[in-house]
Amino acid sequence: MPLFILSLLLHAFIGLRLLPALPLAAAFALGAWLLTSAVLVPAGLMARRIARPPRADQLATAGLFALGLFSSLFVLTLGRDVLLFLAFLADAGGPALPHASARWVPLLALGLSAIGLLNTRRTAQVKEVDVPIAGLPAALHGFTIAQISDLHVGPTIRAAYIQRIVDRVNRLEADAVAITGDIVDGSVPELGPHVAPLGGLRSRHGSFFVTGNHEYYSGAGPWLAEVRRLGIRVLLNEHVVIRREDAALVLAGVTDYGAHHFDPSHQSDPAAALAGAPADAGARILLAHQPRSATAAEKAGFDLQISGHTHGGQFFPWIFFVRFQQPFTAGLHRLGRLWVYVSRGTGYWGPPKRVAAPSEITRLRLVAA
Repeated sequence: MPLFILSLLLHAFIGLRLLPALPLAAAFALGAWLLTSAVLVPAGLMARRIARPPRADQLATAGLFALGLFSSLFVLTLGRDVLLFLAFLADAGGPALPHASARWVPLLALGLSAIGLLNTRRTAQVKEVDVPIAGLPAALHGFTIAQISDLHVGPTIRAAYIQRIVDRVNRLEADAVAITGDIVDGSVPELGPHVAPLGGLRSRHGSFFVTGNHEYYSGAGPWLAEVRRLGIRVLLNEHVVIRREDAALVLAGVTDYGAHHFDPSHQSDPAAALAGAPADAGARILLAHQPRSATAAEKAGFDLQISGHTHGGQFFPWIFFVRFQQPFTAGLHRLGRLWVYVSRGTGYWGPPKRVAAPSEITRLRLVAA
């Protein structure tokens, strides 16, 4: 009930700010949508409690789309209020500005949501990134890692999309595949068949997985067992050594940065993940879901951390706010001697909407600095 009340109040704010400035027909249409959305948004978020599949999935899909549209409507309404206030201070715009701006807000919100929806329907594109490693042995020059992250298999991301991702990754013929967390939003019985295509990932040295925060929301134990059943190596504060000719590459993984809140034994520990690794390793790479692990990773002595979690903000305006929660939002960054690469994610979370933050499959290539 509190969620429904909050939704009604927020939608009412939009209505109060926009409807009086719109023509009657437009006001009626927008008012009807706001009432519908005020119910759809919380219902979609609680779909599994309200209904059973497949109706739960249908309700969740409608609610999540409504949430994306509401987000843009709310932010643009606030932006319109700022514009009107500045126009008032400058004595500009005239009496037509409130009416014209009220028309533009729903049109822009709908346009952004439509574009964002189309962006989520396409298969994530491959992004090529070279990472210069100081002292990299010649045998490891050109070593490639295909990264996928934040798939968020759930009501709007299903097996067909995952299969397209797997096919695209396999065409890269990478040396290793890294899955940096948040593959699901739901239970194994519900989503296991839709995650199953990940068992078809192919690379020279195998596929490796680290937990994200959503694995813990969805039941980490059963999902770790399922991922292992698919033939994917799970790295829980541990590492593997990959040898090529006379050189060794250490590929380590840590549990999610906040995993200890769900399971104290899953305290994220980059130093423990590196313990016992060959001292003469030519490259030390850490898979860590959240970029916030970078400080500890740099102290532990890693050369590269590969992360996800941020989605690059996913859509406006959150692309500008995620940096307040994470040290890095997207792309390749440097922290001391450590390189940190942050994927924008291969799927998306929540609303089927991506604007100015495209999904990606990343092909990371190690090169001598």
